[in-house]
Amino acid sequence: MIMRIQTRFISAVAALAIVVTGFSAAPARAGDDEAAAAIAALLGLAVIGAVIAEKRKDKKERVVVHPKHPKPLPRRVSRKLLPQQCLRSFHTDRGQRRIFGQRCLHRNYGFVNSLPRQCHREFYTDRGWRQGYGARCLNRHGYQLARR
Repeated sequence: MIMRIQTRFISAVAALAIVVTGFSAAPARAGDDEAAAAIAALLGLAVIGAVIAEKRKDKKERVVVHPKHPKPLPRRVSRKLLPQQCLRSFHTDRGQRRIFGQRCLHRNYGFVNSLPRQCHREFYTDRGWRQGYGARCLNRHGYQLARR
């Protein structure tokens, strides 16, 4: 901002110096032709100033603004992150099991078909048969819980 004000000030002083120099160099009795030449010179300076200002304006419009949103994770990374809301604890006759629910994974995780088959579990709870993927087994195969 300060640089812009300084540049404008210097341009104005230079234009004023050129104008004053032109008038002081003119003889005391200026004719109509000389007055017209002085006015033409002033108009020429104004046109040059307008062209310079327009070029600077074009440079300002070309500034590229980068978005501040974080980039999504690459597919090779995100396919190993499992949705946190799908992890459930179930009480079974063999104790408590931590399972990623199959229905939840189908709704919230796009790579269910690539999960290891050996981690698929069917188990019985007080609410009937359930299906899902064992949390420990998936962890051994490199899958992790996605952090929010």
